[in-house]
Amino acid sequence: MTQWINVCSIDDLQSNSGVCVLVEGLQIAIFYMPDDDAVYAINNFDPFGKANVLSRGVIGDLNGQPVVASPLYKQHFNLQTGICLEDENITVPTYAIRINHGRIEINTGATNSGQPSSSKEALSSAELQVME
Repeated sequence: MTQWINVCSIDDLQSNSGVCVLVEGLQIAIFYMPDDDAVYAINNFDPFGKANVLSRGVIGDLNGQPVVASPLYKQHFNLQTGICLEDENITVPTYAIRINHGRIEINTGATNSGQPSSSKEALSSAELQVME
């Protein structure tokens, strides 16, 4: 059975920006793009800079792909697949994420399907803390 974990309120997210949450010992970067009604979840660890910083990167769109640019060395990671655009051999894990009645929920056991999650989807709940 799918284990969805309630990590925060949608109100805790910054529009067009990232936040980091700690879920089952994993630092996960969550990105909220309200104009697209989408949220994305990737691992916060930058494999080039060797630091947990991706949640602080700049998000945008390159060739129709939603991306985050690492704040350290500026590599771009696709928010849907985790693939680095500058070196496709490097990826970061992506996680299934959904919005349920104004709450953000993540499943660390499932990878993202490559599609953004929207607030039109419904789920269950659990509990966790948002990292500052």
